[in-house]
Amino acid sequence: MNKITRVIFQLILWLLVLIIIGLNQKDITQFLVENLLAYSCQAILIVALIYVLAPKLLFNKKHLQFVLYSVVLVFIAAFISSIMIRPHGGMGMPPPPGRGDKMLPSPIFINLLLITVSYVFATFLETFAFAQKKEEALIISKSEMIESELKFLKSQINPHFLFNSLNNIYSLSMIDSAKAQQSILYLSDMLRYVLYDCEKPVIAIEKEVTYIEDFIQLFMLKSSKKYPITTSFTIEDPKLQIAPMLLIPFVENAFKHSNIQNIEESSIAIRIHSTSTSVLFSIENTFKKGPIVKDGVGGIGIPNVKKRLLLLYPEAHLLEITENSNTFNVQLKMELNV
Repeated sequence: MNKITRVIFQLILWLLVLIIIGLNQKDITQFLVENLLAYSCQAILIVALIYVLAPKLLFNKKHLQFVLYSVVLVFIAAFISSIMIRPHGGMGMPPPPGRGDKMLPSPIFINLLLITVSYVFATFLETFAFAQKKEEALIISKSEMIESELKFLKSQINPHFLFNSLNNIYSLSMIDSAKAQQSILYLSDMLRYVLYDCEKPVIAIEKEVTYIEDFIQLFMLKSSKKYPITTSFTIEDPKLQIAPMLLIPFVENAFKHSNIQNIEESSIAIRIHSTSTSVLFSIENTFKKGPIVKDGVGGIGIPNVKKRLLLLYPEAHLLEITENSNTFNVQLKMELNV
C-alpha cells in the first residue's frame, strides 16, 4: 500500500471504532460531536507520522528524537481534543460526586489513551510497510546482482572456448586442409550456440549435447589417431531446459589435462543421462601429475561452473569432484522443474 492508501485505511478504521463505541452511548450524535476534535487530532497525528515522523526520524534511526516528538505530540493532541468534551454542570465544571457515584476518568486521560493506541498501531503498520518495502528492494537488488554476475561469467566462458577451438583449427590447417574445412563447419555450429543460444537464460539440453559432440569431433580431426574417448548420451527429453554452458567446461577441462595425445596411457569417458526432470552428468579422465602445457587462457572453467550452479540451482544440484592418483572424476546431478 502507498502512503495515501495507508492514511485512508487508518482513518476509516478509527472512524468505525468511534462509531462502534458511540452505539453503546445514550446519544450517539452528541458522542460523535464531542469526539470530533479527538478524531481530528488522531487523523493529524497519523498523517504527520506517515509523511514526516516515520520517514525522517524513525526509518533514519533517529529513535530518540522520534520518541520525544511522538510523546509531546500525543500529549498535545490529547489535551486539545479534551476541550470539546463538556461535562454537565454550571460553568463547565462537573457536579460534585454523590456518595454512590464512582469517579470517572478525566476526558484528557481517555483521549490520551485512545490517541496513544491509535498512534502506536499506526507506527506498527508503518514499520511493517517499511520492512516489506525494504525486503522487496533487497530481492530486486539481489536478482539484478545475480543476473549481472551470470552475464559476467558467460563473458568469461565464451572467449575461453573460442580460443581453444581456434587453436585446434590452426594446428589442423597445417596437417590436412580438408579436415580443416570440416573443423570450420563444426566451429561455426559451436559459435552459433555460443553467440545466440547462450544469450538465453535456458536452452534445450540437446543443444548442449550437440556442442559437446562438435567439440569432440573438432578435436579428433586434429589427427588420424583413434583417441580413447568414450561417450554415452541418453536424452529422454531433448527439449529439457537447462542453463547453457554448464557441462561444457568440464569436458574442455578433461581434454586439457588428460594428456589424451598419449593414447596408450590416457582416456576420457563422458556420460550424460537426462530424464524429464533431472540431469546426471559424469566425466572421468586420466591425468599426469606435474607441469601441464596450457593454452594461456584456461583456468576459469570449473570455478565458473561452481559459481553458476550456486546462483542458478542453489538447492537443486549436487557436484562431486574426486581426484585419485591419476584419475579425475566429476559427478554432477541437477534436479530440474522442481
